[in-house]
Amino acid sequence: MAQGISAAELQALKLRAAELRAEGAGGTGTKEKEREAADCVSLIESLEGLDRQIAELLHRVVKDEAPHLDPQVRDGVPAYAREGTVIVFFQPASQHDSRYGSIGFNDEAFLDDGDFWATSFAVLAVSDKFEAKLRGLVGKAAG
Repeated sequence: MAQGISAAELQALKLRAAELRAEGAGGTGTKEKEREAADCVSLIESLEGLDRQIAELLHRVVKDEAPHLDPQVRDGVPAYAREGTVIVFFQPASQHDSRYGSIGFNDEAFLDDGDFWATSFAVLAVSDKFEAKLRGLVGKAAG
């Protein structure tokens, strides 16, 4: 007659579940993050022209300024998340039939500046000035 599982068996199950998560089998471990990062890079590589230049620059900037953010694809766009919450993303012009792509920051970004601040930036060209501004924004937003 089964009495349920013992405390030792329950502990063993919890340990095994943690191992599986760490291996990516549970969708939250290193392997899952690696897959999401690869998906992000693939999406960036599928872009063309200025959209690709902007996305590649954002990817480099995030790796340099905020390596703790995880690259992924959210809503079909390259995005970078802190503990599962998207902080910064790029909306390509080509995906939204727009004259410009935009880099956006979600409300978990640390950009607060009084009662009013920008959370989205139109990008018409890649330049050293743009890169410097982007580096500052990403570094501040990521915390």
